Amino acid sequence: MATYISLIQYTQQGLAAVKESPKRLDAARKTFEQAGVKIKEFYLVMGEYDIVIVAEAPNDEAITKTSLMLGSKGNVRTRTSRAFTEAEFRKLIDSLP
Repeated sequence: MATYISLIQYTQQGLAAVKESPKRLDAARKTFEQAGVKIKEFYLVMGEYDIVIVAEAPNDEAITKTSLMLGSKGNVRTRTSRAFTEAEFRKLIDSLP
């Protein structure tokens, strides 16, 4: 499974109903699990982004699908990147010519 990091910002709609966020997170977990994606870590953060999620997915298509479904609700905007573990990093570097 590949690791992905999502940087999430509330939209105005999401902020207006911020008290519903825990319920939306629970619903998102279920949606992600149905697509084979597991939310490993969730953080409420300060700064440019409001939430950081670390997830595992079988492929780019699964994480993209879940990010689009999450964004389509109108409560958040997401930016998702593939993350490589230290072991993956070392293997990648070792494979360079």
